[in-house]
Amino acid sequence: NGLAETFNKTLCNLLKKVVSMSKRDWNERMEEALWAYRTTYRTPTQEIPYSLAFVVETVLPLECQIPSLRLAIQEGLTEEENARLCLDKLEALDEKRLEAQQNLKYYQARLSRTFNKKVRLRCFQVGVQVLAVRIFIITSHKSGEKFTSKWNGPYVVQETYPNGAYKLVDVDGL
Repeated sequence: NGLAETFNKTLCNLLKKVVSMSKRDWNERMEEALWAYRTTYRTPTQEIPYSLAFVVETVLPLECQIPSLRLAIQEGLTEEENARLCLDKLEALDEKRLEAQQNLKYYQARLSRTFNKKVRLRCFQVGVQVLAVRIFIITSHKSGEKFTSKWNGPYVVQETYPNGAYKLVDVDGL
């Protein structure tokens, strides 16, 4: 799952920043790293994950110790006003989530356009000889010497498919 892997990579990067030099206290720092992730503005959704999940804006621990204008306004509300405010936020939550989902689609489309600008489309005809890139499954254990070729082949294009894929056969036709 790509989303889980992306999140895990982000979480590992956060943990690297907060863990001590011995790297043995990572489990104690996990909550801090998760709090940092959940309360940080995300560009793809243009929202804070915490506010999308729990409706309310995050209150930093520092804001409880040093009075802020936002907390002072909320503390001055009566119970009815506070309940009405919470109800209004709940009603706006679905709209906020849909907007975040739409922002995510726009962000992904923009990334896709940027990536596709760098890709050069190549079309091969049937019968043309081509080389195939040798891809190592485990990149940390590359086989071969320093000057080993990165290509396999030559191969002959036997069949082309509409999605840009090709069926290759050895030069001998095997």
